Amino acid sequence: MRRAPIPKPDLRKPRVVFNPIAYRGFQRGVNLIAEAVRPTLGPLPRKVAVARTALSLPPEMLDNGALIARRVQELPRRNEDMGAMFLRHVLWRLQDDVGDGTATAAVLFQSLYNQSLRYIVAGGNPIALRRAFEVAIPLIRSELDAMTFQVQGATQLAQLAESICHDHELATILGEIHDIIGEYGQLDIRDGRRHEIEREYVEGTYWNSGVLSPDMITDHSTLRVDLQDAAILISDLAMKEPHELIPVLEAVRRSGIRALMITVDEMSPSVRGLLLANRRPGVFDLAAVRTPDSRRTEGRMVMEDMAALTGGRPLIHDAGETLNDFSLERLGYARLIWADKTKFGIIGGKGDPRALQAHVNNLKEAFARARDVDERKRLRERIGRLLGGSAVLWVGGLGPSHIEARKSLAIYTSDTLRGILREGVVPGGGTALLDCVPCLRARFEEASDADERAAYRILAKAFEMPMRTIVANAGYDASEVLAEVKLAGRGHGFDVRSGRVVRMAEAGILDSAAVQKAIVTDVISAVGLALTIEVLVQRKDPPVAHHKAAGS
Repeated sequence: MRRAPIPKPDLRKPRVVFNPIAYRGFQRGVNLIAEAVRPTLGPLPRKVAVARTALSLPPEMLDNGALIARRVQELPRRNEDMGAMFLRHVLWRLQDDVGDGTATAAVLFQSLYNQSLRYIVAGGNPIALRRAFEVAIPLIRSELDAMTFQVQGATQLAQLAESICHDHELATILGEIHDIIGEYGQLDIRDGRRHEIEREYVEGTYWNSGVLSPDMITDHSTLRVDLQDAAILISDLAMKEPHELIPVLEAVRRSGIRALMITVDEMSPSVRGLLLANRRPGVFDLAAVRTPDSRRTEGRMVMEDMAALTGGRPLIHDAGETLNDFSLERLGYARLIWADKTKFGIIGGKGDPRALQAHVNNLKEAFARARDVDERKRLRERIGRLLGGSAVLWVGGLGPSHIEARKSLAIYTSDTLRGILREGVVPGGGTALLDCVPCLRARFEEASDADERAAYRILAKAFEMPMRTIVANAGYDASEVLAEVKLAGRGHGFDVRSGRVVRMAEAGILDSAAVQKAIVTDVISAVGLALTIEVLVQRKDPPVAHHKAAGS
């Protein structure tokens, strides 16, 4: 009697996978991503070639761990794909948060996960192991804090930038820029006009919003209008009728003010004509600009910042205010207010310094609390504008694709330098993590619980892996080098460029403390979560409801 053929599973239906199959598949996916990223760790990185969608184009040559992981979209085996996508998400989130450290994170994650999995398969408790890992995080961060010190000067910042981007010209200029504009300073990164990289420093504060009419530009050589010792009326109003603005202009002129800038959401042609008709160059100068992001939440924030900078009080549409609510006490003042076709700026705002400092301190506290990447970026830009340090970087290259790649490199290098200025540096080249190992081994000796002892043993071994990988990627024997480094003592590491064991801080080989602490926190937490995955539920195609939600 013939047996009926075994039906093939319908890949459109959910598939439930239990351990140990779930563990094995997830592990293979983790290892695949980690091994793809591993060659990029260190100052002498090896490249990863990624095929492009258009097969006629040459492959991308990448050494950015997060970007390499991002290029992996889907693996053919679904169990492996879930592990790969898990680690991919960890690396990309780390890139978004601190701008660097993805290769170190991948190597550390792989070692922690593989060691822990062997322990669990042998009978260990994944929940207890995860709990012990989480207890270890503040201990390790405390060790990193003890190693942290601040850097100063363009030279040190340039050295750090070059260790991140491996582009000497870009690193030198970024080091100079951040030495001048500081941690929060405004940096506008644009496509270059030549092969070389250029920079320009802008005094004061500026926003991306220009004059409402080209006729308001008075200096045709610079294509902008400059208002000296000017007042500013801050608003997000729509000014449509000339008669509403006439009392305001009369009150301003009677007060002896000789220059006025108005910010608005909208201004009708007749109101613009009124401004131009009342303008008397050198006697009563007038101009108007559109309030940046005036119809969004960010517009309210911009007006708050302008008010703190100049001492003004905004007229706010959503609060029901109109020009009838104007009084001279609402005006802000500045030494110079300028505008061109795309931007306007304030130099020497005359607001109360104590009120401005309190406003900046509130923004810094909000920045420290914020976890959302976009929110942190907005807060940092606001702080930078108020502190007045601004620069423009024009990134040149050999062609559009080269320029775009260097711009991306400049952005994430700049983000890392900001973290360095904010939280300092630790010895680089894997030395900071290696120097945490004695503390972890001491905790191992003190612990009596088997799972806790396993956690500290696993962490101690994993924290050697970043230095081992850097050394191996540079072509040296990792075991021999690590033996020399441990013999040399705390603070020592291996300079792969010179081939010598050195004191890393003195050699200028440094890592961002913020990045190292983020790696420790994110990776250990993510590994603890991954170890508690017991079942994989997979679907080849997402539900119809999901498609509808995504398209709505």
